Amino acid sequence: MIKTIAALVVAAAILSAVNLAEAQQTEKIPRIGFLAGGGSALPGAFVKKLGELGYAEGKNITFEYRSREGRTEGWSDLIAELIRLKVDIIVADGSGPAAAAKNATSTIPIVMTSSTDPVGIGLVASLARPGGNVTGLSSVSGELGGKLLEILKEIIPKLSRVVIPGPPPGSSTQDLFIKETEHPARALKVQVTRVAVRGPEDYENIFRVATKERAQALVVRIPPNVPAGQRKQFVELVAKRRLPAIYQATNWIDAGGLISYGADRNFQFQRTAVYVDKILKGAKPADLPVEQPTKFEFVINLKAAKQIGLTIPPNVLVRADRVIK
Repeated sequence: MIKTIAALVVAAAILSAVNLAEAQQTEKIPRIGFLAGGGSALPGAFVKKLGELGYAEGKNITFEYRSREGRTEGWSDLIAELIRLKVDIIVADGSGPAAAAKNATSTIPIVMTSSTDPVGIGLVASLARPGGNVTGLSSVSGELGGKLLEILKEIIPKLSRVVIPGPPPGSSTQDLFIKETEHPARALKVQVTRVAVRGPEDYENIFRVATKERAQALVVRIPPNVPAGQRKQFVELVAKRRLPAIYQATNWIDAGGLISYGADRNFQFQRTAVYVDKILKGAKPADLPVEQPTKFEFVINLKAAKQIGLTIPPNVLVRADRVIK
């Protein structure tokens, strides 16, 4: 009798172990889709932060990275591909991919790494209560126009005319930026001229307008997530014209640009990972407030300054978070 009971206990234990093993093998590993404008790999800061939160690719998370680098199709094709793959979350690097993803799905959670005006362009109902399937980070870049002009004015004291290349009229993010920049521009006695940029085919027109307007500098509003090749092409054209230019993301400086000031993108990617973790643990995007950036980065490229014969004042240099020599 005792032997029979013991045998039953052993059999039950074996069956339980088999069932547990099968459950572990069939347990679904979360799949994260990442939409980027350029590049060939996931941002290191994003992956590292997920690792700190306990995620390891292939073990308890998988990634589907999709970039427009070297591709002619729009966001909709890349998003459709991610939807077919049944990703659990879509991470969108910027307002454009976030808006396209929202148009494509109302059920898959979407986490944006940055957006100039997520409320104004209809991504969320409000920053405090997004209310839909989109949440994440705001870049508040529309409010940075005055700061960018102030930096240029410190470097070029006689600055009086600036050209702002960026999305064409009708783009709510660019419209907001121009509106927010008008008042500080008047205070600094700087005239600003807007130039529409839809792609590299418009780059030469920027410099035609700059020459016509006798502009002394550029405040570049071309999205930082455009393909790396386009960034490099633009930076080289700027250097050729010997025009000082200030950007809002450090990847322009990595491409050879002069100055950048804006939300720290590495920190934004780290915070994006936190949002992904919260959603995977059951939080709903509708209930996760959109964060505004709390960490900014100021970078100066002295190589680029030397190339165009520009001297950066010491009082500006000492405030930089990073100086490329």
